[in-house]
Amino acid sequence: MEFKIDTKDTFTVIIPQSGSINANLTGALLQKCEEMRQSGSKNYIIDLRNCTTIENDAIESLVGMHEQLYSAEQSIVFTGISDSILEVLRKEEVHYIINIAPKMQEAIDIISMEILERDLLSEE
Repeated sequence: MEFKIDTKDTFTVIIPQSGSINANLTGALLQKCEEMRQSGSKNYIIDLRNCTTIENDAIESLVGMHEQLYSAEQSIVFTGISDSILEVLRKEEVHYIINIAPKMQEAIDIISMEILERDLLSEE
């Protein structure tokens, strides 16, 4: 899988260069997040602007990826989702489980708030 990576101070933007979200893509995304974690990044924005379709097996993988990262005190937000993919996620009620932001700035805001929340909780 090919990804465009943009590393910022507090998060990493990963942009898949694939037109379809499938189990192979979600597996490669999880592996890329693991690689980025080892180099110090713990928060990810997955920009799906290039993706136009989603396969059913990928839906469960997105949820699993979300849960796995959050259980490791990391953050992940999906943005740039096409209307057709968003419709499928809503039909499956996945939009209640994973973080979806309509715009990049909103994804950045979610990451920033979660970092702040983790910092506040760790002080207690």
